[in-house]
Amino acid sequence: MNNDMRGLEVVAAKGRLLGLDMVYHCASGHLGGSFSAMDILTVLYFDVMRVDPKDPKDPDRDRFVLSKGHCTPALYPILAQRGYFPEEELQMFRSVEGHMSGHAEMHHVKGVDMSTGSLGQGISAAVGMALAGKLDKKDYRVYSLLGDGEIEEGQVWEAFMAAAKYKLDNLCAVIDVNGLQIDGATADVMPTEPLDKKLEAFGWHVTKVDGHDLAALEDAFKLAQDYKGAPTMILAKTVKGKGVSFMENQAGWHGKAPNEEQYQQARQELVAALAEKEGK
Repeated sequence: MNNDMRGLEVVAAKGRLLGLDMVYHCASGHLGGSFSAMDILTVLYFDVMRVDPKDPKDPDRDRFVLSKGHCTPALYPILAQRGYFPEEELQMFRSVEGHMSGHAEMHHVKGVDMSTGSLGQGISAAVGMALAGKLDKKDYRVYSLLGDGEIEEGQVWEAFMAAAKYKLDNLCAVIDVNGLQIDGATADVMPTEPLDKKLEAFGWHVTKVDGHDLAALEDAFKLAQDYKGAPTMILAKTVKGKGVSFMENQAGWHGKAPNEEQYQQARQELVAALAEKEGK
């Protein structure tokens, strides 16, 4: 494994550890979908997106919209590690004295491009950003991450249609396909498969990838950058609660905080995983 890939693995492993601490200490938050998305966000912010933490409002920067806006225990640790703000600020997560709300918030958290939380709306904002880029003849790209439970929202499909109509090849969306939502399996609550065929019918360029394979994610984002004439959707197959044995593939860990015993076990597993990635 090359040093660059090892570095990405360290970032993702540390991100999960930081996210766990955030949720435990405020006794609230969404770990399952944050852990499934951590590798995707790591590759985006540390390898793909053209951003400058010292100039977070650069008009020519790439944009990211966390459409599944409750998964800030993934986004905030990645932004902190990327240098937008000190990691110490994560301790104020969901605190009434702090500025880091449980859903992505653009006015008080540096690096957040759109406030989200009401599921289904983020991708519409991303489509608007991409369309603005086209109209303004800008070369920035727009990325958005959705949950596979979120896409049960009708507004999502309206946004998909609009993106295809305007041939927004500067837009790349990712669906975190972990198969679970708050009430159980997505296949039971509201089946949406086959997603690839549906999205292709809606006019999107679609690719499938293992959402925990960093090299495969890099390749998928490169393919999206090179594809012209249509927006790209990356269907990332992931594991909800990835990295913590008792959280993996458990819908019950969608949005609850661990107790002391669970926290200690989870932290032990994540610390060991981080040490392994760091070669200690």
